[in-house]
Amino acid sequence: MAVTQHPAAQVTKEPTGIKTPKRAAIASWIGSALEYYDFFIYGTAAALVFNKIFFPGSEPATGTLLALATFGVGYVARPIGALFMGHIGDKFGRKKVLVFTLILMGVSTFLVGCLPTYEQVGVLAPILLVFLRLCQGFSASGEQAGANSMTLEHAPADRRAFFTSFTLSGTQAGFILATAVFIPVSRLPEAQLLSWGWRVPFFLSLVVIAIGYWIRRTLDETPAFKEKQAKRQVVRMPLAVLFRNYLTDILRVVLCALVSSVSTIFGVFALSYAVNTIRIERTTMLWVAILTNVVALLTIPIWAMLADRYGRKPIFIIGTIVPGLLMFPYLWSVSQANIPLIFTLGILMSGVFYSASNGVWPSFYAEMFSTRVRLSGMAIGTQIGFAIAGFGPTIAAAVQGSGPDGWKPVAYMTLAACLLAAISASTAKETYRVEMHDLGKEEALDRSATLG
Repeated sequence: MAVTQHPAAQVTKEPTGIKTPKRAAIASWIGSALEYYDFFIYGTAAALVFNKIFFPGSEPATGTLLALATFGVGYVARPIGALFMGHIGDKFGRKKVLVFTLILMGVSTFLVGCLPTYEQVGVLAPILLVFLRLCQGFSASGEQAGANSMTLEHAPADRRAFFTSFTLSGTQAGFILATAVFIPVSRLPEAQLLSWGWRVPFFLSLVVIAIGYWIRRTLDETPAFKEKQAKRQVVRMPLAVLFRNYLTDILRVVLCALVSSVSTIFGVFALSYAVNTIRIERTTMLWVAILTNVVALLTIPIWAMLADRYGRKPIFIIGTIVPGLLMFPYLWSVSQANIPLIFTLGILMSGVFYSASNGVWPSFYAEMFSTRVRLSGMAIGTQIGFAIAGFGPTIAAAVQGSGPDGWKPVAYMTLAACLLAAISASTAKETYRVEMHDLGKEEALDRSATLG
């Protein structure tokens, strides 16, 4: 329902200035695709080869657990990075965050490909691996919040979900690219894969840095942020204002973000379980991931358009409950090595229904916050939730039972996370018809903020 205002205030509901929604959406799509290519190749490598390269002295199950733990470590840095990136983005602008995160991610990923193995330098190898994964997580902490803030603030008021969904479509494209690169690499003989083949996807980050930097440095700052600068209404201490006025919204975003457990369990744990336990061919499971994300490229904007028409909450809740339920038949099909069912259920769960929450959350979360703390609120809330979900594969490997039903504890764990996300989303206000200046209880900031 539209928010009513005194007639004199009607003209200020949307920021003045030139909006470039298409350009912002394309820049966010390409930048996210390139950045998350870097982030996802690490997850694929952790599931397939890192247990043999960096933890070769461990028992096979322990080595896999340790390799998956290094994947989760990247999520530890995210909440810390969110504090830093949020402050920079809300005080100095969205564009600065987007350029910095891209460079940091690209350099960190390239250096992973340069690392010596455990056999060459011993325990120093996994230590360096963890450090670079922390750098990746620090970068990712500001990427989506910055891109989502940029596209939301450039978008028309009635199409905010559609344009912000391009950030998540870009993330899916990054996943496709990362997985596709590993398909020819995974076909190498074992000795070549473990000696040099796994490094190739990481070295390609040099291309990522060049392309992404050129795209993002030419993007204009958003009209909403420039308006705050012109009126000297940029908050001097965004985090102080955020935690004073938006603590409930931050917690809500944290819980909603637990739905990303579907992605980490599907993309990392299920891949490792299928290849290392059930002995399904690596390339088969990589193709499952690719086709699933190709479908997601199509369904994410469709769900977003539905959210612009019918509201954020119903679409998001569909995208939490249905994937949580589908995790049961999906993991069962993996345990049975039923390839047709693996493809069918994987596409339905992750490609179709999980895309509902993926397509909506960029606008759903962003609209909970005012322009002056939007990037901080999104970054901190999502990254804490993503950090918890990021350890999903590690926890799943730990709770996994033995025998043909060993997958069941993992499915129950994923469903519990999805139900928490759905309950949290149901408590949020519907914002799909609320205009920019009415978003995020702006009046609370006007009374309490210390302005620069």
